[in-house]
Amino acid sequence: MSADQSGGDQSGGGQSGGGQRSLFILSPGDRDGLSQAAQRAGWRAIGARRAKDAPQRYLHSEAQVALVDLRGGGNVEALLTPLVPAMEAGGGAILILIDPEHLDQAPALLAVGATHYLVGPISDMGLRAALASAHRLVERLGGGVAHNQRAQRIRRGDALYWALGRDGQLRLSDNLARHMGLDDTRIAPAALVRRLPRVERRAVLAGLRAMRRAGRPAALAHALPERPGQRLVHHLRHSDGAIAADVEWLSDGQAQDGATRDYLTGLRSRQAALDWLDRRAGLATTILLLSISQFDRMNAAYGQVVGDALLGRIARRIERMVDDVAPGTMVARIAGTEFLVGLTGEAAGSDRATFLARQLIGAVGQPFSAGDHLIRLIARCGIAQARTEDDATQLLRRAGTALSDARQAGGEGIRILSAEKHSRQVDADRLETDLRLALDRGEIGIVFQPQYPVDSDKISGVEALARWNHPHYGPLGAGILFATAERSDYMLPLSAHIQAEALRQAAAWPRALSDLRLSINVTAADIAQPGFMTGLLGLVDRSGFPRSRLTVEITESGLIEDVGAASALLTALRTEGLGVAIDDFGTGYSSLSYLKNLPLDYLKIDSGLAQDIAGTARDRIIVRGVIHMAKSLGLKVIAEGVETEEQLHLLAREGCDFYQGFLRSAGVSSADLINLVLAT
Repeated sequence: MSADQSGGDQSGGGQSGGGQRSLFILSPGDRDGLSQAAQRAGWRAIGARRAKDAPQRYLHSEAQVALVDLRGGGNVEALLTPLVPAMEAGGGAILILIDPEHLDQAPALLAVGATHYLVGPISDMGLRAALASAHRLVERLGGGVAHNQRAQRIRRGDALYWALGRDGQLRLSDNLARHMGLDDTRIAPAALVRRLPRVERRAVLAGLRAMRRAGRPAALAHALPERPGQRLVHHLRHSDGAIAADVEWLSDGQAQDGATRDYLTGLRSRQAALDWLDRRAGLATTILLLSISQFDRMNAAYGQVVGDALLGRIARRIERMVDDVAPGTMVARIAGTEFLVGLTGEAAGSDRATFLARQLIGAVGQPFSAGDHLIRLIARCGIAQARTEDDATQLLRRAGTALSDARQAGGEGIRILSAEKHSRQVDADRLETDLRLALDRGEIGIVFQPQYPVDSDKISGVEALARWNHPHYGPLGAGILFATAERSDYMLPLSAHIQAEALRQAAAWPRALSDLRLSINVTAADIAQPGFMTGLLGLVDRSGFPRSRLTVEITESGLIEDVGAASALLTALRTEGLGVAIDDFGTGYSSLSYLKNLPLDYLKIDSGLAQDIAGTARDRIIVRGVIHMAKSLGLKVIAEGVETEEQLHLLAREGCDFYQGFLRSAGVSSADLINLVLAT
C-alpha cells in the first residue's frame, strides 16, 4: 500500500510504553538526512554503512521496521532483496522510498517483499504517517508468544529457519547453515537434500511435494550430516506464496538449549558460561565481568517491570557492541546485574579486552528511555586473563576480584588481572621510582599501530607507540607511561629510547614493508633541547631507516607555546627530507588559523574529535570544519582512534585521507606487522 494513503495517525512516531521505537535505515546517499527526519518523527535511527552488512545488522538491532532508500535509481537487488528474508524472519516491515517517476514500479517492489512505499520528496508528516502504518502492520503480524520468542531467537542470532526465494534458491539462517555444515546461506534445494543421509532424502522430498500440492502447514524431520543421534524438524508454512520453515531440534540434547539461556535477557546462562569456560581450560581466554551500579535504586524508583525490561535492553546493547568488536564471543548474564563476556584468540589480548571494556561501559552509560523518563546507569568492569591452572570457578573469582578493585578505584572503572599479575591499585610514587630502572631492565617496548587509506585495506604506514611491561602491574599504556615520565622529569631519556628503538626495528623490516611510512612522536621537551634536530637526524641516519619514509609527529600542545620557533624547526626538518605532522589535533587551546604559519604535511585528528563525527550534528560540523580547513591548506588528514564503520564512513565522506584505530588493528609487534602486511 502507499504509506501516503495509510491515514494520518501520529502515534507511530511517539513514545510507547516500552520507550522509543527503532528504525533501521539503508540509504546509499542520504542516511544522515533520513536519520534526522526519523528522529523528528520520534524514532531512533539505526543504519548500516554497507548494503551487504544490512541483513545481519537489521536482525541484531532492536528495529522491526526498515527504511530502504531507492531514490535516484537505487539498486533493488543490492538494497532491498537481501533485507526481505531478514524482515520476514523477524516479523518486520519494509518501507521503501521511491522517486515520483518510478511510481509505476511500486507494485513490483511490493511483490519483491516491500510492505509500504513512500514517494519523494518526503515531508515529516508523510514519513510519520508511513512509519505509523508500518508499525501497525508489525503489531498485527507479530502478536502471540510464539512469534515473540522466535523473534528474540533471531535477534540473538541462534534461530534456525529458511525460506524458498522466488529465484528457486533456499536462504538459510546463519545458524542453520552452520549446523548443516554449509559455507553459504544460499543453496539450491537439491543441493541441500544431497547433504542429508541417503535414507532420509525420499521422505524429505515427499514432504516438500505434499506441502506444495496441499498448501497446508506440514512438518518433516531428518538427521544431521555426520552427527548421529541429532535430528532437526522443519515446520513448513506458506509465506507470501512461497514455502518457508521454522526449524528446531528434535534430539534431547539440543532441545535443552532453552535451559542454557537466561530467561530474562535471552543471553547465555551462568551455567552455560561456566561450561564454556571449562571447555576452554588451558587455552588463551580472557573474561570481562561487567556490573551495573545502583540498579536497585532504579528498581525502587520505577518498579521491577521497568527494571526487567531495562535488563533486556542492556543485554542487547552488550550483544551489539561485542558483535562489532569480537563476533562470535560468549556473552552471558551471570547473576542480577552482572554480565560476562568471554574472549578468545587475538581478542583475548589485554589491549583488545580493555578497549572492549571501555566500549561496553560507554554503551551502558548512554541514557535509556522509560516513558517520559531518561535513566542513566554506570557500569564497572573487571578483566581476568586465564592462567594455566585456572578452572572456570577460579577464573570467574579472579574477574570478581578485579571488578571489586574497579568499583573502589573510581576513574574509568576498569581493572585487569593478567595471567601473571595480581590486581593492585597503581601507586604513582612507586611508578616514578620504577621508571628510572625500566629502561635498563628492558621493560619499555614498542608496538606499531597500522594506518590505512580510508578507501583501501592496504596498510600505508604505522605509528610507533610505547608500552611499559611493568613487573608488578603488568602492561601499562602510553598515557600512564608519559604522565609518570613528566612527573619524574624523565621525559627526555624515555623519548630518546622510544625513537631509537622504533627506528632500529623499522630498519630491519623486510623488503615487503619498504613502502610503509613510520611515524615517531616528538615531545615538547624534545623541541626545547638545543641541538635537537641534529641529534634526531643523526639517530635516523645511524639506524639506516630512510629519511623519506619518516614522519615526525609533534603534539599540538607542544607547538602552541612558541609558534615561531616551532615553525622554524618544522621547516628545517622538512628541508632534510622528513615529513611533519601535528598529533592529537583538537586537544589544545588554539584556533585553526595558526596552522597557516606552520609548514606541515599531515594533520592528525585526536581520537575524541574523530569519534565525535558520529555524534550530534554540532559535533559533525566541528570535525568537518577541521578536515576542510586542513585540506584547503594542502594537508593530508589522519584520524586517530577510529572504532566503528560509521565513524570511518563519515570521516571518508568529509575528505579524511587515512585512519588508524581498533576498527582495524591495535598496536602490534614488528613480527605481527610483517604478517599483517603479507596477508593483504
